[in-house]
Amino acid sequence: MSSTDASTENDLPSRLGMARLTMSELGACEPCFDLLAFVDCVRMGCAFVRDATGVLLLLITDVQDVDLRAWARSKVGPFKVAWVTQATLEAWLAHCERHMSALGTMALSDGAASSQSEADRAEQLSLYQIGADESPAVRFVNSTLFDALRTGASDVHLESTPGGMAVKFRIDGVLNLQRHLDHRELAAQAVSRIKVMAQLDIAERRVPQDGRLQIGYEGRTVDVRVSIMPSIHGEDAVLRVLDRQHLARTLEGLTLAKLGFNPEAITALERWSKRAHGMLLVTGPTGSGKTTTLYATINQTLNTRDKVITIEDPVEYQLPGVLQIPVNEKKGLTFARGLRSILRHDPDKILVGEIRDADTAQIAVQSALTGHLVFTTVHANTAFDVVGRFTQFGIDPYTFASAINGIVSQRLLRKVCGACHLPASEPSDLPDIEDMHQLDGERWGSPRWVKAVGCEACRGTGYAGRFALGEVLELTNVMKGLIAARAPLDQIQRHALAEGWQSLRSLALRAAAAGLTTMEEVDRVAS
Repeated sequence: MSSTDASTENDLPSRLGMARLTMSELGACEPCFDLLAFVDCVRMGCAFVRDATGVLLLLITDVQDVDLRAWARSKVGPFKVAWVTQATLEAWLAHCERHMSALGTMALSDGAASSQSEADRAEQLSLYQIGADESPAVRFVNSTLFDALRTGASDVHLESTPGGMAVKFRIDGVLNLQRHLDHRELAAQAVSRIKVMAQLDIAERRVPQDGRLQIGYEGRTVDVRVSIMPSIHGEDAVLRVLDRQHLARTLEGLTLAKLGFNPEAITALERWSKRAHGMLLVTGPTGSGKTTTLYATINQTLNTRDKVITIEDPVEYQLPGVLQIPVNEKKGLTFARGLRSILRHDPDKILVGEIRDADTAQIAVQSALTGHLVFTTVHANTAFDVVGRFTQFGIDPYTFASAINGIVSQRLLRKVCGACHLPASEPSDLPDIEDMHQLDGERWGSPRWVKAVGCEACRGTGYAGRFALGEVLELTNVMKGLIAARAPLDQIQRHALAEGWQSLRSLALRAAAAGLTTMEEVDRVAS
């Protein structure tokens, strides 16, 4: 190319109204690999950045590639375009690789030697490693896991479709479609790759399989539970991400107030956790934060005078000074067997991760009656349904009522995004007449009903983060008498309401009136 042709090409971005960035100017920009993964930046020859003023820019090297810009706009939304030379883009991407690898090395050097050896054995995830993978299936699986960790997803769903595979991340408790892989053979290879990583049978495609794998990410080891399920279009995979080091950092300074509980719930939980004996029960669906609530409660009252022992499946948080036992059913260590052994270890407080069967329920109740303070969870829809659940376990209502201090029925609601929410105006975004009637007894200043919109900050969902709601049921002497006498649940509920009990719906409406969430979220979680 002649110097005249090169000069003409370099002037074209200016004539098209595009900014021209140098390497030094890119150094002042913030990479946006959450919008476009690093491996895709290398493959597509482009990247997203934010300049010093926060404007989103698409870096391109070919100003005439309109298809690339259209593809990026369909993926991300509105942005401005900036031109860089091919050499500048490659040098900048290489700099980003080295910088992130350096952060990973620093994180690794801070860990213990045992953690480092685990990371050495785990499948390593890094931008450099993903770009170096030659197998499309390996690159697809690793880049999916890398993006899931970057976005804070709790679960990765790989769902087989007639044309390939849909990739979904569960973020803040809600599934979000990330991409669709239009390649059936590659989709099958990806599931096989996950089976190999989890040491499952790759030849077996007719029955479900469960396993575990470990990946190394930024110098730490992340555990992943794997569930493979046959479907009519192939096999589906669900990967549950258990980032223990991230959870450990979350536990530092963890309190019930930080989880979002209202003052009444915090007061009740603290009061129950300071009693010498009895049972504190948290109920709710899977993924509603029950274990986190129990840990926050124990964390606030932890002292050197009490012997605290937990048995869990798995151990999600690591508490200093607490004996924590992981369930291992393959080796015969069940909740019931472990709990029997714990009682011979002279505990003051016991945390049972979950009551799943009659044997565990019987031992837990007896422990609460014989001078131990028991923290545990059980699956039930409401606090009142817990009574029926223990009856199914064969526990006498009088015995159950004598053991229980209180019950919390918990849910997690998404917080409305602070950057894009708007005042609610449409009838569908406001409470109906029945809800307003339920709120008549509340003391409100000026309700701030809001609606979710969606922006770049919240990835178009309209929500960012979650908070806990707790329906608190304290068993007073009168309540225990009603349960022991096998009174109907509606009679027990009417008495609780007279004593000041508030339903989950009422608490959720209060949060919506305070502008913390939307009526759409209230209807989704506390209908």
